[in-house]
Amino acid sequence: MNQISSVRKEKTIAEEAELSANDVTIAPPMVLQYWEVIVRWKWFIIGIIVACLAIGLLVTMLTTPKYTAAARVEISRQQQNVTKVEGLESPSNPYDLEFYQTQYALLEARSLAERVARKLRLSNNAAFFKAHGQELQRDGESNGGAGAKITDTLRKQQENRAIVLLMQNIQVTPIRGSSLIDVRYTSTSPQFSAEIANAWTQQFIEQSMDRRFDSTADARKFLEGRLVDLRSKLEQSERDLVSYAADKGIVALSRQQEAGGKTTSERTLISADLEQLSQSLADAVADRVEAEARARTNSDKSGSIDPLVTNSATSQLRQKRAEIESEYAKLMVQFEPNYPAARALKEQIDNLSDSIAREERRLTSRDAARSASSRNNDYRAAVQREQELRKRVEILKKGLDTQQRDRIQYNIYQREADNNRQLYDSILQRYKEIGVAGVGTNNVSIVDLAMVPNGPSSPNLPLNLAIAFLVGLALTGIATFILDQVDEGIQFPSQVGRLLRIPLLGSVPYVEGQQGAFALLGDAKSEMSEAYLSIRSNLAFSTDHGVPRSLMVTSTQPSEGKSTTSLAIATVLGRTGKKVIIVDADMRSPSIHGFFELGNKMGLSNFLAGENEWKQLVSETSTKGVSVMTAGPKPPSAAELLSSDRMAMLIERLNQEFDHIVVDSPPILGLADAPLLSRAVEGCLFVVQAEGVAIRGAKSSLSRLQEVHAHILGAVLTKLKYRQAGYGYGYGYGYGYGYGKDKPENQ
Repeated sequence: MNQISSVRKEKTIAEEAELSANDVTIAPPMVLQYWEVIVRWKWFIIGIIVACLAIGLLVTMLTTPKYTAAARVEISRQQQNVTKVEGLESPSNPYDLEFYQTQYALLEARSLAERVARKLRLSNNAAFFKAHGQELQRDGESNGGAGAKITDTLRKQQENRAIVLLMQNIQVTPIRGSSLIDVRYTSTSPQFSAEIANAWTQQFIEQSMDRRFDSTADARKFLEGRLVDLRSKLEQSERDLVSYAADKGIVALSRQQEAGGKTTSERTLISADLEQLSQSLADAVADRVEAEARARTNSDKSGSIDPLVTNSATSQLRQKRAEIESEYAKLMVQFEPNYPAARALKEQIDNLSDSIAREERRLTSRDAARSASSRNNDYRAAVQREQELRKRVEILKKGLDTQQRDRIQYNIYQREADNNRQLYDSILQRYKEIGVAGVGTNNVSIVDLAMVPNGPSSPNLPLNLAIAFLVGLALTGIATFILDQVDEGIQFPSQVGRLLRIPLLGSVPYVEGQQGAFALLGDAKSEMSEAYLSIRSNLAFSTDHGVPRSLMVTSTQPSEGKSTTSLAIATVLGRTGKKVIIVDADMRSPSIHGFFELGNKMGLSNFLAGENEWKQLVSETSTKGVSVMTAGPKPPSAAELLSSDRMAMLIERLNQEFDHIVVDSPPILGLADAPLLSRAVEGCLFVVQAEGVAIRGAKSSLSRLQEVHAHILGAVLTKLKYRQAGYGYGYGYGYGYGYGKDKPENQ
């Protein structure tokens, strides 16, 4: 026992590492797992798919043919504006995606369906309802009254039915990457499909235009009210301005205005008179100065004033001649006197000199003729005229000063009138613009009218079969998943390591009946023998000293092949020249004695009950190197017998006589025998039947062994059929190699 415990402790870390390595090696690819499930349920999958295809074919044959007509329209983002007047919406909206999504929604709107139904009068059209598999209802039809008129209530119901049918059968399909849209309508009547598709596009164009004009209705109504108010205010402000100007004697002669209509400056009668008198006064002062200069002239030349100097005309002529002479001098620096420009300037200088000479001669002759007395009279007249003009100017200045004070209030009235006029003009202009804003070419145009379809668009047999096939695949996937989850048994050898987390030592082919399996074990060339020989080889690598000296064979539930496995391992070990004993520890349901046709009067239960002569309980068999200790009489409580130390004592004594001890243990699930037996042996061999116990049951059994620190050597998958071995990720390959048609028919 101490030796066994030490071996177990030494193997703990190695076992865990070996288990991890086997998990990585054994676990097949995910695709292979799916393939295993498909192969297992292939006929079920084929049946569902065939049934779905048959249903799809039947539905296609029984479905009433439908016809689809398509009209194509173009919706432009930019609208051509004939009047060049902007409307309420900005024409340069950058959100094209939102614009076209809005247009698609408008094409499928209920309001458009209502317009089409009213335009074509579909609510009272029996052919329309018949094209959609319905009947037109009339009052009195239930009583057999033919041709009865429909009431308002029924008319509304029929209109609603027609609108619903239109919306259910219309389809708007945008053409990707363009502004083109296909409007399709489907019904059982090809004529109705084409007519409704064309009416739908035409009503969409009309609806767009109506909506464009309706969008400005509220704005026009509001502006009309504002114009009435502003007109009254403008008239009143202008009346106040005129009345105040009449009361204060303000006579406006002219106005200067900005582009916005506001008055910036205004000339009145007083200001105009003052301006003219000021100019006359300036001229009178000039004449008085000139007359005074002439009056002071005497015979003394030294004291006389030369009229040629005081004359303004001669002064201007001399100044102009000086300017031209300066330009002429500049040209002479670069050009000759014959240069055309120089000659022209020279001619101008000569002409000016002649004019100056003539003016001087005229002034000299005039002054010589006039006497001194006439000069004095001219001087007095000039002074008197200056004084009179100056008085009138002073009077006008006082009147203008008074008027300027009055114009403060006058300007207030003027600004109010200007503001009212400007606001009125701007609102009036906007009102006129809105009135013509919708006048333009429509941004929706029909590209192709819908034609009467020549053939039905549905049912589409290839499409329906494809859909039926996809539905069949979906149903098979769901059903297969459910069945695979319900049937949780181990199906393939590749699942052992992945699901149970223990190494797989080998798989055993299915054989009908225990006796048939025992007969095949006698043939060293049979697949059964080959399988257990492979298991024996794998057991040799489970410990550092080869095949365990003592091992227990158990399973989750009865009839999984543990007794056959115990017998087979003992038989294979005996052929290798080893001395092996099989201990039938399943005292509740013994079976080993039946394989060798031995009696079961004495056996393990006797030794556990107190019999010390164990050799009398051992029987020889005809199988080479194999001895048997049967279970013996059935005890009242097998668990109580196994709870003592006598089982460990028996194993220790048998180790002294035999090379290997194979203990056929009872099942684990629901019994305490197997965990108790695991304490006495070196390792446990776990047998799992293919398509047998549920995985959760197998895991529960392994958990019970692990709780008592049993050393689990690995698992053996029994009763594996050929269809499973073929997809078992390599397990089972080669067992039938070289035997041809001699394989047992019952496998």
